[in-house]
Amino acid sequence: MPSVLLLLALLGSALSQDTLPSQDNVTDYAPSLNVECPDFSTTSLIREFTPQNQTLHPSEVQYVEGRLNKTVQDAWNAWLGDGSGLGYNLSAFQGHFPKVGLAIPGGGLRAAQYGAGCLSGLDARNDSSKAAGTGGLLQVASYMTGLSGGSWVTGSLFFNNWPTIKDLVFGNGGNLDGWKLDLPFVSPDGDNVFSKDNQYFYGSILWSVIAKAQAGIDTSITDPWSRAISYHFLNQTNRHNFFTNSTAHGAGQLWSDIPRIPAFQQGLTPFPLIVADSRPSGDNSTAALGPESVVYEISPFEFASYDPNLSAAMNLSYAGTHLSNGKAVNGSACVKGFDQAGFIMGTSASLFNQIFDFARNTLQGFDSSDSNTIVYILQRQLRSVRTRADDVANWPNPFNGIKSSTFKDSGSTWLELIDGASNGENIPYGPLFVKARGLDVVVTLEGSADDLNNWPNGTGAIQTSSRLSSILRSSHQPFPPIPQTAADWVSTGVRQRATFFGCDPVQTPAEYPLVIYLPNAPPITGDDPVTNTQTFDLTYPLKHTQLFLDQVHFNTISGFTPNANTPDPNFGICLQCAAVDRARTKITPVVSRSSQCSKCFQQYCYDPLHPPSQSELPNRKLTFKDPTPLGLSKVEGFLGENKFKLLGGLIGLVAFIAALTGGLIWWKKRRERQMQYDRVKDFHDDSDTTRMWTGQDRSSRYSDYHAEAYELPTQPKWTGPS
Repeated sequence: MPSVLLLLALLGSALSQDTLPSQDNVTDYAPSLNVECPDFSTTSLIREFTPQNQTLHPSEVQYVEGRLNKTVQDAWNAWLGDGSGLGYNLSAFQGHFPKVGLAIPGGGLRAAQYGAGCLSGLDARNDSSKAAGTGGLLQVASYMTGLSGGSWVTGSLFFNNWPTIKDLVFGNGGNLDGWKLDLPFVSPDGDNVFSKDNQYFYGSILWSVIAKAQAGIDTSITDPWSRAISYHFLNQTNRHNFFTNSTAHGAGQLWSDIPRIPAFQQGLTPFPLIVADSRPSGDNSTAALGPESVVYEISPFEFASYDPNLSAAMNLSYAGTHLSNGKAVNGSACVKGFDQAGFIMGTSASLFNQIFDFARNTLQGFDSSDSNTIVYILQRQLRSVRTRADDVANWPNPFNGIKSSTFKDSGSTWLELIDGASNGENIPYGPLFVKARGLDVVVTLEGSADDLNNWPNGTGAIQTSSRLSSILRSSHQPFPPIPQTAADWVSTGVRQRATFFGCDPVQTPAEYPLVIYLPNAPPITGDDPVTNTQTFDLTYPLKHTQLFLDQVHFNTISGFTPNANTPDPNFGICLQCAAVDRARTKITPVVSRSSQCSKCFQQYCYDPLHPPSQSELPNRKLTFKDPTPLGLSKVEGFLGENKFKLLGGLIGLVAFIAALTGGLIWWKKRRERQMQYDRVKDFHDDSDTTRMWTGQDRSSRYSDYHAEAYELPTQPKWTGPS
């Protein structure tokens, strides 16, 4: 097994060659240096605007408006039919349909699965969703924002070419292998970091990070974290190649490549935006951010902030280039390939600054095994490559020299990006409230864990509402009226059921979007909940994932019936009423709300003057019930992977028992004939037994694996479950 020095020598030799296949090697994670820049005399990599005069990227406008005029309008007609079920004549709404956005919050694998379960309930390709009337909302959406775990499901949908949720999460038996959440995120071969397959996995990840570092880009703990995310959510990893380097495992797949994805080219998808926060460069703070901190968004075209103190955007394809006043510091030499899809998702989920205890080398929140494994990987990384700020995502600052009077990082050469919820806004609302985008409806797939039982309590919405009304007042739409405290979210029950906020604006056009709120909540049936898991749970047995998505899907399509534990048979109509309602006010004269939709709004709209009550939601169980108790998942996984070996072993065991039984009968008869009953002698020598159970021999199992070395994977054969 190569030492670190030998590994670095091998990598240096490999990286000096130009023969590496494109997007077929884990070292494709390294950006390309010395790429010729655009002609700065005619082209700028930076767009600047003001809060009062915002502009969007022309390609974003072209995509969104192009879909609205054809694809989205057709989707509205397919979803609502002629409108008679809602009490409207839909022909009057043609060309005036609302602009809709979806927000998928953070929360690790819980949030990713919750977002997936909700999306399945809103997807017209799902038969039960379509039958319930909820399936179709996904198809009319113009935007989709993701944050942390929400960015994982967003990126996964795009880089797997927009499949159904079932195929995305569980595979389709062909080109999609699913998320494989039963394989632990950071120790896929189990808790022993020195196992052969874990060492192959770490070696592959670190090989990618070393390649990036050798290209001159400072790395951090976010880089191996991003590579681990890629193994599960991008499209080059399956159970058979997980521990090999037969593919790049997502390295070389760029966020700026989304426009080349067939589903995007066909206009089948919303426009994706990923959110990340920024810690002031060099601050080294481990505290939560204040509301004044800059929030960034990442689209397929730009890295941007619409916050008033920056209001600027950078061409994403050239992210990684050090700029000063909009010009490349290195003359005409630029960087491309920095916007790795995994790194974008990892940046949005880079939460290490608040949970990394450097004094004790531990990560708060993670269980001890996951914490120790992540620290182990970082230690290997720090001994191999140059890093900068270890607990953030390091981005070269493209806005150096820009807006120096208002932008705190204007004088910095690097940006320190962290988890998008670091300022308390766990729901990626910001991009959807930008005035220039003009959204009418914002759908919240709320998978946050705000209380001790890991249910949401409105904290994210309250934080965003406050920030919109103060710091972002000049650049963003305001938030509609909501309960003002977490206690009010609990007492009104809106955190446990579908709720519509902003149903009756004062102005025309409306001064704020209508917010459709679909929270992670206990099953309406009164069953035990399995979806309120911890943010730092990094492993889900397949059975748990299936039950998780089933429970979320059912809640999503069911709405609620006051004072009962049964679905609302009219929820599909009510959801359609909320989604299309703003179209009424775009027509002259304004169309009155129909009696059917008025009835729906009476049940689902939040009225601050007459708030609802939690008492309308009986028999909701709040305590998590583990559907796969400790050990069961491992047994199930072991049985699945070794069924043929076990079958052969079982046959052998039956034969052995038969032989043993025959031998015992013969022995008993012999002993009876001799009439002698001797004491049975111990089968195991004491010294051998001592060595076995004190672990003295165990060290030999790991003699080839030690703290100063890790595997450089070639292409080991691994026969995992089919």
